[in-house]
Amino acid sequence: MRLVQDITQLPPECRGAVVAIGNFDGVHIGHRAVLAEAAEIARARGRPLGALVFEPHPREFFHPEAPRFRLTPLAEKTRLLAAAGIDLLYVEKFDGRLATRPAQDFVIRILVEGLGVSHIVVGYDFRFGQNRDGDVSFLRREGEKAGFGVSVINAVKTTSSGEPYSSSRIRAHLQEGRPRRAAELLGRWWSIEGPVLSGDRRGRTIGFPTANIRLDDCIEPRHGVYAVRAELMDGPDAGIYNGVANIGLRPTFDKQEVMLEVNLFAFSGDLYGRRLRISFVEFIRAERKFDGIDSLKAQISADSVTAGELLRQPEYAANAF
Repeated sequence: MRLVQDITQLPPECRGAVVAIGNFDGVHIGHRAVLAEAAEIARARGRPLGALVFEPHPREFFHPEAPRFRLTPLAEKTRLLAAAGIDLLYVEKFDGRLATRPAQDFVIRILVEGLGVSHIVVGYDFRFGQNRDGDVSFLRREGEKAGFGVSVINAVKTTSSGEPYSSSRIRAHLQEGRPRRAAELLGRWWSIEGPVLSGDRRGRTIGFPTANIRLDDCIEPRHGVYAVRAELMDGPDAGIYNGVANIGLRPTFDKQEVMLEVNLFAFSGDLYGRRLRISFVEFIRAERKFDGIDSLKAQISADSVTAGELLRQPEYAANAF
């Protein structure tokens, strides 16, 4: 996949694509319906398949003081879009100029003159332009004038509960401690990826060494203890490991920074500086303060047993979705 961050002077091979447009936060099953439609049209017409996303996320631009909400930071989103078969990922900077650009100007300057799109695919609720004045009806009219096609994907709902696939619903499930429900909408287990940081190394002294990962710009799921599956992404011992994790403020030790701490089962190597992708499988309990190290050790031991039992169940398998 080719990453394009400047659309002002695109080479010919980066123009004329069939382009799916959206924020695609989470790249969930509903998003993949948009991408699949774009892929089918691109194949039929012999055109490259593109996706247009905006950075920073418009919500971050308009509400910079708001809590972190992203399901997928750009690096993770890029990986997922590449896996979905995107040939060209256009990353358009979302700033004051773009926020105040009239809808018609967006079509002319970005879609026609910038990308030279042959066809675009959007979700039914896609809006754009100053004050979000542009909608799918406007896009269709402008597409007819400019000579590009427009396909609109209706809301996609789960077959089990009738719940629509949406990033906001996934966020709510995670913030309320329902990672499996979030996974049903994502089509995969939700994960956090990052380098392992050097911490207090207190876990080693109590028999449960942990890998510490900072959240950065990821959403904070409900604080507490989870059964997790970790992918160690490099080195001779790279692979998938079951584990138990705590995310939160670690009140027993009076910490103030939210941190993800992961204990990997059946692993004894050095993790510092290496990258882990932690998939949240099931919520076990809320975070709480313990009255001493012994009670903490006993609870971690019990949590580890619970996590191991959960992760052995077929419904929590790595390929459950």
